[in-house]
Amino acid sequence: MNIDQLKFDEKGLIPAIVVDYDTGKVLTLAYMNRESLEISLEKKLTCFYSRSREALWLKGETSGNYQHIVSITADCDGDALTVVVKKDGPACHTGQESCFHNPVLEGQERFRLENLYQLLVGRKEQLPEGSYTTYLFQKGLDKILKKVGEESTEVIIAGKAQDKAETIYEIADLAYHVMVLMVEMGIDVSDIRNELASRHVIDHKVKQEKMA
Repeated sequence: MNIDQLKFDEKGLIPAIVVDYDTGKVLTLAYMNRESLEISLEKKLTCFYSRSREALWLKGETSGNYQHIVSITADCDGDALTVVVKKDGPACHTGQESCFHNPVLEGQERFRLENLYQLLVGRKEQLPEGSYTTYLFQKGLDKILKKVGEESTEVIIAGKAQDKAETIYEIADLAYHVMVLMVEMGIDVSDIRNELASRHVIDHKVKQEKMA
């Protein structure tokens, strides 16, 4: 779908739901007109139309919190957009990561590895007393690597026994210690995601070559 196929409303606007590439969280709901969408496509940075000011605004131009566009997708009717971005800072003018931070109905937040990663980063920075994670960071790389090795063995034992519940438990332990290692070495979740994505492309090509 191209820009000419989109359905702008009677005021020439189209809603744009901005989503964080790394966390999958909705950052904000803004509006674009044709000109701001064209600027967004050209610069690969979000540019919106402010209905209150009746003017274009390039997100981050004042604050430095630019939003780098990864993709833009229109809905089935072509009258709304989802804009996936990598952000340089908070999306909200209040300093919150997302504009959606006022609970109306509380529910259990979906667990994401990125949330655990950020929690571990905080543990390393603050080193709260009595925390097992603090203990690992204080002991250093060798201790962390030892725990990764031990948990890998536990996964193998549980898997060999075909004990599903125990295997899930041990994989969770392994994932936690691997993420401690990632934080210790400065490896981000996005680094792993990008590596896996590149392997998928390579494997696909290798399979094609083998089938030819």
